[in-house]
Amino acid sequence: MSRTARRQRLDPEVFDLPVEKMRAGYYTDAYFNHSRSVLLEDGRHPQVVMQVFQKNHAYLGGMDEAIAILELCALERDRLEIRALHDGDRIEPWETVMTIEGDYTAFAHLETVYLGTLARRTLITTNVVRVLEAANGKPIIFMPARHDHHRVQTGDGYAAYVAGQVTGAEIGVTTDEQASWWGGRGIGTVPHALIASYGGDTVLAARKFAAWAPPDMSVTVLVDFENDSVRTALAVADALGERLWGVRLDTSEALVDRSLWQELGDFKPTGVNERLVRKVRGALDAAGHERLRIVASGGFTVEKIRDFEARGVPVDAYGVGSSLIRGSNDFTADVVVTDGQPSGKFGRHLRDNPRLELVG
Repeated sequence: MSRTARRQRLDPEVFDLPVEKMRAGYYTDAYFNHSRSVLLEDGRHPQVVMQVFQKNHAYLGGMDEAIAILELCALERDRLEIRALHDGDRIEPWETVMTIEGDYTAFAHLETVYLGTLARRTLITTNVVRVLEAANGKPIIFMPARHDHHRVQTGDGYAAYVAGQVTGAEIGVTTDEQASWWGGRGIGTVPHALIASYGGDTVLAARKFAAWAPPDMSVTVLVDFENDSVRTALAVADALGERLWGVRLDTSEALVDRSLWQELGDFKPTGVNERLVRKVRGALDAAGHERLRIVASGGFTVEKIRDFEARGVPVDAYGVGSSLIRGSNDFTADVVVTDGQPSGKFGRHLRDNPRLELVG
C-alpha cells in the first residue's frame, strides 16, 4: 500500500538513542534481563508474537521512537517482523498498536524502554489533541518545559507536533530542543525576567526586545508585571505599534488584576478570567488596536479552555503548561503466541488489527 507523506516514519537515527546501553539492558527492568539470560543459558530460542496495547481512547505517540529502539537495539533485527500503527493514529482501548514476531531472546531486553516510550509520548499527544480540540482551532503554545526534566523535551515536543498534525491546528513549542525532530524553532514572548531586568518597565523591555528581534518574529509581550493588564497592554500597544503581534495575559491565580478591583462580588476575580480578557480586548479595540491578539496563559487546562470557548471569551491563542504532561497512559506487552501455539496468560489472546502496517 502506498503511503502519503504523513505516513512516513522518522529515521531511527533521528532519536540519537544510547544504543549500546539499550542493547546491554541498562534501562530495562531486571526481570526481563534475567528471563533472557535463563533462556540463553538453556539454549532456548522461543519464536513468539509479542502484542502491545493500552486501555484508553487515545492518540498514539512514540511509535516511530519505539520502532527505532527495536531497529537499532534488537539482536538480529532482520529476523524480526514488526507491524505497527503510526504516530497520531486514534486508538481504542485494547486495540493492538504493534506486534513483534521472532526469537524472543533477540528483543526481550527492550520491553521496558519501548513501552515507556509509548506511554509517555501517547500521554502527551493525547493531552495536546484534546486541548487543541477544545480551543476550536486556535493556536496553542506548548509550555511544559519548565515543569519537567530537560531530557524529556525532545520527544515531548515532537508528540505535541504530532497532535498538531492530527488536528490541523497550529502548535508552537518554547525550546529549540522540543522542535528539533521536525526542524522547527522554539518561540516565546517577552518574559517577566526581561521586564524585571529593565527595572519593571514593561514598555522599555518591550522596545528593547522589538529592536533586537528578527523582522519575522511575532513580538508578544507579557502585560501583567504590574498587575495592571489593561493599562500596560495599551502602553505597550501604543509604544510598539505595528511591530507588536499581541499581548499575553498571565495573572497569577493568587491575584486580582487592578482593572477588576471595583467589580468584585459576582465572579471569580483571580487569575486570567473572562472579565479581565474582555476588559483588555475592549480597551485595545477602543484605542484602535483591533488587530492585536490576546494570548492567555497561567493554569489553563482543557476544561478551562473549553469553558472560555463556550462563553466566547476573546482569546486568540492559549499558552498551556503543566496540564499537558499530567496523567498516565500505560501500555502493556504480552507474549500471546509461542512456537505457533497460543500462549497468552488467562484473558489475553492475539487480537488481529488490520490497521497494522509492516515495518521495514
